[in-house]
Amino acid sequence: MGTPEFAVPSLEALAAAHDIVLVVTQPDRPAGRGGALCASAVKTAAHRLGLPVLQPTTLDASATASVAQARPDVVCVAAFGMLLPPDLLRIPPYGCVNVHASLLPRHRGAAPVQRAILDGDLETGVSIMLMEEGLDTGPYALQVRVPVGDRYAAELEAELARVGAQALIDVLDLIGSGTAVFTPQNAAAATYAAKITKDAVALLPEITAAKAFVRVRAATRRAPARACVGDTELTVIKATPLPDQRSPGSVCLHEGRPLLGFAEGSLALDVVRPAGKPDMPGSDWARGARLTEDVCWRCTRQL
Repeated sequence: MGTPEFAVPSLEALAAAHDIVLVVTQPDRPAGRGGALCASAVKTAAHRLGLPVLQPTTLDASATASVAQARPDVVCVAAFGMLLPPDLLRIPPYGCVNVHASLLPRHRGAAPVQRAILDGDLETGVSIMLMEEGLDTGPYALQVRVPVGDRYAAELEAELARVGAQALIDVLDLIGSGTAVFTPQNAAAATYAAKITKDAVALLPEITAAKAFVRVRAATRRAPARACVGDTELTVIKATPLPDQRSPGSVCLHEGRPLLGFAEGSLALDVVRPAGKPDMPGSDWARGARLTEDVCWRCTRQL
């Protein structure tokens, strides 16, 4: 059971090592400007692998019955996007095993990768846990640690997906041999990784460039890090923090790239996405924008 790209490595690893009786993913969703229905990454991968797919709108009695009819020994979950009801949790004799992208009990919830970056964690990882009715509260059989470094959310998530896929196979081997040991979580140490909002990654002249860099790295397509440079709204895709001190809100060029001034330090815009246009090097945008000395930048939204 899974939906986004994060779940695809786990599906592929399972297909190579075990018999998959059913793939459950969320329904096709509208995407792009035209709003055409788009299959999930997991559905696309499942079709490529020749696997049967179920796409319930909710995990109601009908969906649960379909899973039960498939008679799985284990239900494997990776970023499915819906809470599993108790009746479904009770179906597989060996339980429902989840690939969670954090070192539980830290960062339970929907956005563990982005929250690890925003919170300045030096390391994160994956936990292979046995699911129960609570949100990411079940005991884990294996945790693998991964350094955060200066990676962007997409890069870090891809690494965690790869590591998580192998960890899932390792835990299934332990379950099959009867040697899996599940460690209860310390509920007192739990933190919640809520979905990232646009405000959480907003670029503001009054913050430091280091903090702005963290926000750019944690940003997503649904919650992008944006700045309004002159009259142009830019989504900042990649950037480099620099010690150059400029006036907060000021804009100049540094090696051809736009350089935004913050309360402390500056941020060079390496890759940007102007509104309604594709990603492009910051230097290409600056060349076309013909920035003048009096141009300033500001936040794109009122906080």
